[in-house]
Amino acid sequence: MAGTALCNKLADGRLLLQHGPINLVLSLETADQRDRRAAEFVATQRFGTLLSELVSELPILKAPVSSKVAVPKGPVARRMHLAAKVFADLAFVTPMAAVAGAVADEVLACVMRHVRIDKIMVNNGGDIALHVRGERTCRVSVRNLSNQELARVQVSAMDGVGGIATSGRGGKSMTLGIADSVTVLASSAAQADVAATLIANAVDLPGHPAVRRVSARRLDETTDLGHRKVVVGCGVLEIEDVESALERGRAVAQNMVDDGHINAAALFLKSEFQTVCAVDMNADRLFHLGARSQRVNAALAMTH
Repeated sequence: MAGTALCNKLADGRLLLQHGPINLVLSLETADQRDRRAAEFVATQRFGTLLSELVSELPILKAPVSSKVAVPKGPVARRMHLAAKVFADLAFVTPMAAVAGAVADEVLACVMRHVRIDKIMVNNGGDIALHVRGERTCRVSVRNLSNQELARVQVSAMDGVGGIATSGRGGKSMTLGIADSVTVLASSAAQADVAATLIANAVDLPGHPAVRRVSARRLDETTDLGHRKVVVGCGVLEIEDVESALERGRAVAQNMVDDGHINAAALFLKSEFQTVCAVDMNADRLFHLGARSQRVNAALAMTH
């Protein structure tokens, strides 16, 4: 395990917290600078113990959720366990699928218990816990492997979104699917994290010759994925294949929305995308797709 946690102020005023593999950025909006300083102090103090807590329970966290596996004791580990348990009947999943989101949730919850903040975003490598009050909004940019913007996400207090998470081939973790990116909005970052992972895994073309896979253990001997085949490359696909893969993922996302587990999701592969959201939400308001939506709308207009 790496040494002590580090804390630095970025040029734009955000707080950067680093410890081992965790890089967390805290963004705050409040009229009272005393509240800002208090929030930053609380976040820093809580962050300093997170990694050691998680390391102490890694064997449990790397095992699939089941009645045969003990429930972890630490608060972050329990968040991970509960988020994975929600989806345990849908596919293979371990609490590690929720680790980034759960860390962000824990830091946000700790700050909110001690300080009243008008807007807070805790960004843990792209998995974000958030809270907004009043008329404020949170905006997040979703980007691909080439750092091109795929979409802009905007949520407000009325949306009931507490977490935004992104998974896919452009992420830090290994994936079983071919999605360039899947972004999920949910009540917590931990739950969004697991859902994004599973939806991204579902965007797939099993057996397709353009998709290259290797055993997860070849890339990381300590992975919780075991010898499952993970995607390491995706070549040229016909548009029909792209649409078929996206539809697989969309169906999984729609079931999660229907079951009340997530609020919305946006799925991206090559030049195509799909969005789903709860009936009381508007995908066009949540996901600003820029040139992509303009291209799709133009194509629809040409067919009528």
